[in-house]
Amino acid sequence: MTWLVTGGAGYIGAHVVRAFAADGIDVVVIDDLSSGKTDFLVDGVPFVEANLLDTDVVRKTLDGVTGVVHLAGYKYAGVSVEKPMHTYTQNVTAMVSLLDAMAGTGVRNIVFSSSAGVYGTPTDEIVTEQTQPDPQSPYGETKLVGEWLLRDQAKAVPLNHTSLRYFNVVGSGDPKVYDASPYNLFPIVCNMLTQGKIPQIYGTDHPTPDGTSIKDYLHVADLARAHVAAARALESGKTLEPVYNLGSGTGTSVRQIMDAARRVTGIDFTPTEGPRRPGDPSRVVASGELAARDLEWKNTYTVDEMFASAWESWPS
Repeated sequence: MTWLVTGGAGYIGAHVVRAFAADGIDVVVIDDLSSGKTDFLVDGVPFVEANLLDTDVVRKTLDGVTGVVHLAGYKYAGVSVEKPMHTYTQNVTAMVSLLDAMAGTGVRNIVFSSSAGVYGTPTDEIVTEQTQPDPQSPYGETKLVGEWLLRDQAKAVPLNHTSLRYFNVVGSGDPKVYDASPYNLFPIVCNMLTQGKIPQIYGTDHPTPDGTSIKDYLHVADLARAHVAAARALESGKTLEPVYNLGSGTGTSVRQIMDAARRVTGIDFTPTEGPRRPGDPSRVVASGELAARDLEWKNTYTVDEMFASAWESWPS
């Protein structure tokens, strides 16, 4: 049993590789290092530096592989509005190339790293798999198209698949691997605190208990384990749902994140406050009931534990 992890040198991919290895599953990594880091790679895990658009290289890499975890792609939703063609090329055209290579080599199992970005700004109190997708960025659209590609390809060739939709991935399961995104809350807060600056809250007038927006935060190690569970289920022949939400059902507010940062770091600060950013939803929380039922998955980290792991791994 060997699985190919696309994007395995990235923040999430590196954790998925480690989770597979911890579960005794052999892994091969393919990554073009456009955002991944060689420092995140695991010693002894075969690594191929290539873009998925190179179908011939992907086909060769799939030799001896029984399944794929597909994480590679352009992941910046906001910037995707400015770079729609780049986003579609890296997220859709590249996935077509991957699926073509899989069909040509007889690889029949794939776990797709989708996104809660397919929902846009849902109005449901709790987002479920039945919530109507309404992506509001090219990034979200490409993730939904990726799910459609799997659906349609499975009608044409033997293909066992499932897609995992998740919201805000945080923390670290390995001190050597950290989230370096300049757009995510945890690394923004860590970066500002290490520079002696005060983090800011955007929007304190939301209709929530403390006035700040509530989102679903998922520890990256929990996310990685979900990919392993899905891979093992597909490998065993179990029929899975086409999509699963990975969510807490409750969510965490921005102010609660700031409070956790204060407790964990011991830095006594009061965040500055600014106006809401355009389009920032007041509450986006998902149910993880289906994933709990079929993948035995759940959120296992508290907000303090999430931030503590992010802080420990943050490069100083």
